[in-house]
Amino acid sequence: MKQILAFAGSNSKKSINKQLVIYAASLVEDVDAYILDLNDYELPLYSIDYENEYGIPDNAHKFLKAINEADGVLLSLAEHNGAYSAVFKNIFDWTSRINGNFWGEKPMLLMATSPGARGGASVLSIAQDRFPRHAANITGVFSLPSFKVNFSEQKIIDKTLNDELKKHIKVFNKAL
Repeated sequence: MKQILAFAGSNSKKSINKQLVIYAASLVEDVDAYILDLNDYELPLYSIDYENEYGIPDNAHKFLKAINEADGVLLSLAEHNGAYSAVFKNIFDWTSRINGNFWGEKPMLLMATSPGARGGASVLSIAQDRFPRHAANITGVFSLPSFKVNFSEQKIIDKTLNDELKKHIKVFNKAL
């Protein structure tokens, strides 16, 4: 059976992006889903000086191993000041030092949500530009605006948005 890795680009214990990615993972058929929590991969702030003195921390290698063991990736990015959260950017930087093509051409459904009407549009734009340079095979991009209005009881309650996500899940599923 195929295995997917699902995680939020956030370290918030109440992450709305984690809630979205868990829901999305529940829609993928005939897979084992591993829900990863970035809090389990704590890393020092990336710097070349740290890397030269101490090497690459074990948690960066463990994170890359989780990616390598998956057949596909569901990722919902938190947006902080229009960009990646600090925790995601840091793990991204460390992982890219191990392998510049760390996404490994695996199918990826890229998502974001936010309390606002743009639904993480800025961070999605950044990721769509950047991730393919690290061998991401983005099969779809989904934005959930106004999280508190459109998500309740662990699911998307707006039919149009839910149907849109399901279309992206089907494409992702076929690419596995």
